Amino acid sequence: MAGLEVKDLSKTFRLRSGLRSVALEAVKHVSFTLDPGRTVALVGQSGSGKSTVARIIAQLESPTAGDILLDGKSFGRHGRALREYRDDVQMIFQDPFASLNPFHTIEHHLARPLQLHGKAKGREQVRAKVVELLQRVNLEPAADFVDRRPHELSGGQRQRVAIARALAPGPRILIADEPVSMLDVSIRLGVLNLLARLQREENLCVLYITHDLATARHFSDEILVMYRGEVVERGPADDVILRPQADFTKLLAAAAPEPSRHERFTSVSSRYAQAEAVHRTSSHPAMQAENTPPRSDS
Repeated sequence: MAGLEVKDLSKTFRLRSGLRSVALEAVKHVSFTLDPGRTVALVGQSGSGKSTVARIIAQLESPTAGDILLDGKSFGRHGRALREYRDDVQMIFQDPFASLNPFHTIEHHLARPLQLHGKAKGREQVRAKVVELLQRVNLEPAADFVDRRPHELSGGQRQRVAIARALAPGPRILIADEPVSMLDVSIRLGVLNLLARLQREENLCVLYITHDLATARHFSDEILVMYRGEVVERGPADDVILRPQADFTKLLAAAAPEPSRHERFTSVSSRYAQAEAVHRTSSHPAMQAENTPPRSDS
């Protein structure tokens, strides 16, 4: 099964300042490939062009230049061709508080894409598929969630609903635009492990966008570092993090906090780890698996 290829992608925005028009090059000649069963991380500071790349791939923005190939072929940007493309490519947005409509139930949020993409017909079949999606993202018992509205859920639960919504059309390519940056630190690992499990089980191509080098290393096979719209470094995750070549990558690595350097933080982290271990032993079995840090190949 082929994946998705981004070829020489560029995006220029025209900004008006009074009577003048200024060109802002947000993305400059970016190229990479998303393969089944692999995760590519796009890393960079705010404003580096990461989310613009994601929005272009999701067809929420049009590129100024370059092309996107799905299974080695270009695709139409309108009508049926675009709907078929979105069957295969879905996006998880950064903010679970804004990406869900507060007026609709969780069932509505999941039933809508199922119906639009022809994955379920009739109320009973739609309801069964909604329950199945909630179970896949470990929101159980699912019956307790279908009639709730977003404001009745925690941030982590909302993001799980957003992931379930992205899975509803049965995509092969998942774009995760900083999916845990708006969540409490204590629940980020569970959401990332959920994404990793779904990728393994369904052989998904995943583009993981983040500014966090630590999670990029542990949850991706390849890392691309962006700076001012350009890819300044790329390579296997361990190589980029442990042996950075570009000056900007070195700055990112140096800026990452290292609690082990400070005795006070090390002591606090040790006590926290012990408390977490006690908590996991009494937690739900499905959630225990997600709260286990992934093994690193290094």
